[in-house]
Amino acid sequence: MWVYILKRLLLMVPTLLGVLLITFVVIQFVPGGPVEQYLAEARAGQGTGAEGGGLAYRGAQGVDPQRLEQIKALYGFDKPAHERFFQMLVQFAQFDLGTSFFQNKAVSELVWEKLPVSISLGLWTFFISYAVAVPLGVAKAVRAGSRFDLVTTLLVLVGYAIPGFVLGVALLVIFGGQLQWFPLRGLTSANWEELSWGARIIDYLWHITLPVTAMVLGSFAVTAMLTKNAFLEEIRKQYVLTARAKGLSDRQVLWKHVFRNALIPIITGFPAAFIGAFFAGSLLIETLFSLDGLGLLSYESVIRRDYPVVLGTLYLFTLIGLVTKLISDLCYVWVDPRVKFD
Repeated sequence: MWVYILKRLLLMVPTLLGVLLITFVVIQFVPGGPVEQYLAEARAGQGTGAEGGGLAYRGAQGVDPQRLEQIKALYGFDKPAHERFFQMLVQFAQFDLGTSFFQNKAVSELVWEKLPVSISLGLWTFFISYAVAVPLGVAKAVRAGSRFDLVTTLLVLVGYAIPGFVLGVALLVIFGGQLQWFPLRGLTSANWEELSWGARIIDYLWHITLPVTAMVLGSFAVTAMLTKNAFLEEIRKQYVLTARAKGLSDRQVLWKHVFRNALIPIITGFPAAFIGAFFAGSLLIETLFSLDGLGLLSYESVIRRDYPVVLGTLYLFTLIGLVTKLISDLCYVWVDPRVKFD
């Protein structure tokens, strides 16, 4: 096992390098880099704009060359691209994610500030999705082909087909605007610090209901159908017939034998689903409900060409994703002894 883990850890290095290299090369050719944006803001009062690509800096026409060099040095563009890339790799190896161009804060500090919002959305989405999907999948498998199975399948697929952002808009208009049952924005109220602990919990749950609902309804469809199919596959196997022939009740067969084997593909997907709930799919929800989380941070950094934030968060999320994938693969062996590393 340790040899397998070591091999996977070593394979993470070229994967990380490849992701960072491709992204670094692409952003060198994206127009409207930080230097151009700085010059555009400086010229805004004069009614002139900046244009051009990330390498030529055509937006610097008419600017004093010495001043232009100072601006390039400010953002680190006075060095060749390959030198900047290797300097970035050295920093990342020391888990130094750099400093934001426009917010004058360390990228790690920005991520830490935005993390509570993403954790709130991610944890609730993950736990509610699995708490609903697994029992629903078991019930559908036991009643396969019945009216309950057909109706719930239709509802699950409809919920899966509706984009979370569209559902969020509908929830916001109906329950936040017309009925005014829930707040329109934010994770807490303005007077949250003045509330008691009980009132804080209620206020937090009041604010988080609509965004979590918008994220959950489409996320548990795959898990529910996977649970149903896994249970159906196990129910049809020979050991189930043998257990029933020995006199075991259907309840004993289902929860003592089928349940453990059918949950193998679901349990092994826990790590990836748990991490993915934090970092994936929440950008539009965060924007819609004015929640300042990691998704919104990543989007704004791309729009503003804040390259340290773009590359720093990319490095962090890619590393977390690779480690999570390794944990998912290890779970197969821990859950099912029949699976071997070799």
